[in-house]
Amino acid sequence: QVQLVESGGGLVQTGGSLRLSCAASGRTFSGRTVGWFRQAPGKGREFVAVGTSSSDTTDYADFVKGRFTLSRDNTKNTVYLQMNSLKPEDTAVYICAAGVMYGSGRNPNEYRYLGQGTQVTVSS
Repeated sequence: QVQLVESGGGLVQTGGSLRLSCAASGRTFSGRTVGWFRQAPGKGREFVAVGTSSSDTTDYADFVKGRFTLSRDNTKNTVYLQMNSLKPEDTAVYICAAGVMYGSGRNPNEYRYLGQGTQVTVSS
């Protein structure tokens, strides 16, 4: 059984930065597609970023391109989401995912494992 635990969320002012971490236990992230999603109050989960295992590439939702960066440290079995130039509309619970069962990894339903999430609040 894989457990994913996110950390690093918090309250930050507009224009600030945060680095989220997602630590996995039970299995390694190495060679696996990983994703980040977010869910704002009253809304569904939306795609933020994906790091594919097959081609070792990353892709981002248009609204975070140039601001967010997904990276991984296989020695620590941890995936990161560096978030810069934060905006109030980035306020949400951020959730990491691993173990794509099918698809491109841009839908949370495609993953076998999801974390509980970490709250990010950006004040104006």
